[in-house]
Amino acid sequence: MNTIRFVNLCLQSGSNYYRYILPARTGLQFFNKPFALSQHSTRFYSEKMSKPKVYVTRAITTEAMNILEEFCEVSSWPEPDPVSRDVLLENVSGKDALFCLLTDRIDKEVLDKAGPNLKIIATMSVGYDHLDVNEIKKRNIKIGYTPDVLTDATAELTVALLLATSRRLLEANEEARNGGWKAWSPFWLCGPGLNGATVGIVGFGRIGQEVAKRLKPFNIKRLIYHNRSEKAKEAKEIGATRVNLEELLAESDFVIATCALTPETKEMFNDCAFKKMKPTAVFINTSRGGVVHQESLVRALTHKTIWGAGLDVMTPEPLPVDDPLFKLKNCVILPHIGSATIEARSTMAMLTAKNILAGLKGENMPAELKI
Repeated sequence: MNTIRFVNLCLQSGSNYYRYILPARTGLQFFNKPFALSQHSTRFYSEKMSKPKVYVTRAITTEAMNILEEFCEVSSWPEPDPVSRDVLLENVSGKDALFCLLTDRIDKEVLDKAGPNLKIIATMSVGYDHLDVNEIKKRNIKIGYTPDVLTDATAELTVALLLATSRRLLEANEEARNGGWKAWSPFWLCGPGLNGATVGIVGFGRIGQEVAKRLKPFNIKRLIYHNRSEKAKEAKEIGATRVNLEELLAESDFVIATCALTPETKEMFNDCAFKKMKPTAVFINTSRGGVVHQESLVRALTHKTIWGAGLDVMTPEPLPVDDPLFKLKNCVILPHIGSATIEARSTMAMLTAKNILAGLKGENMPAELKI
């Protein structure tokens, strides 16, 4: 074994690893093993080896950047706005890992530009429709994402958006600011309440269930859900009943979309769906803009097919300021802030960084997307 060369030592929060390179006819082989060392241990690096290279497509928290920089050579787009396509293509070349966001379209062009070194793509999101998953799988690239982390934050925002829409909070605030508030009036700025209402949730995953739990104390009459698969145990605990989509649309006073964007759910809320809803119904979407046919929604709101809508997601994003939806008083629009709590976003950034480090070491990612 006199050909074994000791080339790299990583110290990570109490766990120490060393790496051996074994010459082989077919190339070099790498092995990570636990190794106990003192504080006086010396680090050795091969003259031909370097830290793995990571590109980060947005300004992230200092804590997340620090743990990446400890073990990796990191370059990044330092601005709060999305990286341009040209800059992304230029900087992804030769990287071992990519830290991206849902605003970054990672497709064949990006993967080709990255080259064969790219082994890890970690997205700071629970959604992954911005990733060309099939193309990524062909290249045996692992994907990390951030499920569960944003569940509570998104559920809270969904309830807040529902209340802001139904109780006309933004409209009322504007009236108070611009002098429209003249005197108390019995039916001015009235909207539908939750007490005694039927609430229908489309997509009864983690976020849908947490939304349901938060709405129960509002003394709603009935909670129904539509989901691809039965969630019998969870539904029983919450007090929800599974129904088909047609029944949910017809009976719900509030229709909440918390489903994933898939080929089956793409533009499922269209003219046909809105016509099945009550004229007093409120539609809320905090899932993905792509589940709604937006022109159909504009027609439904304009012609009072439904009472109102609250949207945290749209197509495209950002929504152009001259979009017809902005002209409608019965539509509340938020700039995709479902997970925008300090705690949630910080945890998402850290989890994304940890996914990258684990993947580069050949360990199990804390949250790997397996499809």
